[in-house]
Amino acid sequence: MSHTFLVQPGKWSLEGNWIERDAMPIGIKGKTLVGWSKDNFWFTMVTKLTFPNSDRPEITMAYKGRIDSDDRRFTFVVEHSDLGKIEGEGIIGPDSITQRYWVMGDKKMRTGFQTLYRRDQNVYSLASAIVSGQNLESTMEAILTRHMD
Repeated sequence: MSHTFLVQPGKWSLEGNWIERDAMPIGIKGKTLVGWSKDNFWFTMVTKLTFPNSDRPEITMAYKGRIDSDDRRFTFVVEHSDLGKIEGEGIIGPDSITQRYWVMGDKKMRTGFQTLYRRDQNVYSLASAIVSGQNLESTMEAILTRHMD
């Protein structure tokens, strides 16, 4: 069974929890749209995250990246509404997609990682974190579900 997230165009919804350092978890919902260029050289991904029962502002992310010729490694850039400009890299494994990133020109030296574990063709489990220097700043745990419409 091959991956459907990232390597194929699609619409995904996200639901889970956002956990900030020294705070209680809050619910999070989101939508992700993955697209590919006509020549299948570049992927784009746009994500919007909302916090329905919180006054925390929404987060938006716009990705552009490419998967290397070995179909396992990828690189990307992101415009993130909270963090600013981000660069990153990732590896596509048999059952997971793992990426790490770093915030460009950030005085707090923030970095992060994200792992998507495939449960089936239409569902992935997500675990991610943002690290500031040596401290874990926030984490997110969620389920991504593909929409077939």
